[in-house]
Amino acid sequence: MESTLSIIKPDGVKKNIIGNILKKFEDSGLKITHIKLIQLTEKEASEFYEMHDGKPFFKDLVAFMSSGPCIPFVLMGENAILRVREIMGATDPQEAKEGTIRAQYADSIDSNIIHGSDSQDSATREISFFFG
Repeated sequence: MESTLSIIKPDGVKKNIIGNILKKFEDSGLKITHIKLIQLTEKEASEFYEMHDGKPFFKDLVAFMSSGPCIPFVLMGENAILRVREIMGATDPQEAKEGTIRAQYADSIDSNIIHGSDSQDSATREISFFFG
């Protein structure tokens, strides 16, 4: 069993599609083990995305992630990291496969509804960031 972190970003919360997104993961057999609604400060968003500091999109990403409430949650299951990334779809919703969260709900590469850990190291760091 593997655990990974996902976040329904502020645009997903604002669109009121929280239940739809969580249902996709649960319907795939993944189990939600931790979940909360929070509002990230700019400082917290900067810390969470520190690996992107210095990249052209960093400031916009921090501003976006601190613009409204978001929902971090932990999913557990066999090959959870890979499965979550498949269910989310490509970062650019124009490239995301039909039926994925981003293909169905995202507006753009910048407003793409959801985050998911990309490796076991990231998952460990990200779960600890939100859930200690």
